[in-house]
Amino acid sequence: MQSAQTSFENLRKDFPILKRTVRENKTLVYLDNASTTQKPNQVIDAINDYYRNHNANIHRAVYALAEEATELYENSREKIANFINVKDKTEIIFVRGTTEAINLVAYAWGRDHIKEGDIIVTTEYEHHSNIVPWQLLTQEKGAKLEYIGMDDNGELTLDDLDKYLATGKVKLVTFSLMSNVLGTISDADTIISKCKAAGVLTLVDGAQAVPHMKVDIEKLGCDFFAFSGHKMLGPTGIGILWAKKSVLETMSPFHGGGDMIREVHKYETTWNDLPYKFEAGTPNIADVVGFGAAIDYLSNIGMTAIRQHEIELTSYAIEKLSQVKGLHIYGTKDISKRGGVISFNFADVHPHDVAQIIDEEGIAIRSGHHCAQVLMERLNVAATSRASFYIYNTREEIDKLINSLNKVARIFKL
Repeated sequence: MQSAQTSFENLRKDFPILKRTVRENKTLVYLDNASTTQKPNQVIDAINDYYRNHNANIHRAVYALAEEATELYENSREKIANFINVKDKTEIIFVRGTTEAINLVAYAWGRDHIKEGDIIVTTEYEHHSNIVPWQLLTQEKGAKLEYIGMDDNGELTLDDLDKYLATGKVKLVTFSLMSNVLGTISDADTIISKCKAAGVLTLVDGAQAVPHMKVDIEKLGCDFFAFSGHKMLGPTGIGILWAKKSVLETMSPFHGGGDMIREVHKYETTWNDLPYKFEAGTPNIADVVGFGAAIDYLSNIGMTAIRQHEIELTSYAIEKLSQVKGLHIYGTKDISKRGGVISFNFADVHPHDVAQIIDEEGIAIRSGHHCAQVLMERLNVAATSRASFYIYNTREEIDKLINSLNKVARIFKL
């Protein structure tokens, strides 16, 4: 019987970049998947096929190429809806990524619904894209931005949420389903149920979660959900905002232009139906098609299998990292509550030095604040090193990481 590890290793042949060598003929070990993932041939080929055989604008013409392009584009919307269990595909809005999705909500919903004295709640471990738009909105409206704190294990302290909800002034609670630094998986069920009981809307940043675990929007019960294609084998520059149709219909357009209109006259315009009301101009057609191919690829593997593979890799990595002299790992030790993301530091070694030294061995990790400076302040550090895993990573690659980190420890005499 073929083991899960061997089965996932077989996927590596689909990723041409993994055959590369770097830094004086060192085999590439790519461990920066929380930032972006590599692309399989199936995704690259789908984009190539679109440009070679179907390139045309969509929704506007009746000739063959335009009909083919439109069908490919809309098929991807349907695949994505099915992937996250959304019954009505018109609730799926194509955007450039999670950042634009959150900004769309802040602008098109927030500016109509947030007023002076209102409260928006986020968390201490958010990515900047789920902090800065709310800072801009609350500053403009005279509202207040509050934070759910976290404990020393990197888990949210939901007593803070209770305190804010008790004021009766909270209009939106927004949080990451999985932290891009700590890998912590939020207790979304509890957060959303508390907010529903208080009549408060919720926005979930699913950028780190959707690529790594089964996400069921209907079961989750939030009001807005955002994620990006490039973190789940798809192209850059494409992502999704999902929102309940009843909410989307009340929102003003985000961008004005072609395709988001029904009729335009000199002094007035009427809007198109959903989802096109929020998809102004010529969209990123080729990358939507590529995103659809990525969804097919992940669906063929199965998200349960992907989650189990990453649990095994992360458990192995934490065990081995814990043996490296002078290294401190951040986040919960409960593997059921974290994804395949591990942030760590050597006490007296800057993360950039760590990343540069192990890059000499062909190992790619991320160093810095990871667009999470609020979290860095909470951890009382300027930066961390971060290794993050995906479907094509192996135990052998983790062993190479450990050997390189031991080299760092030796160099700095830890």
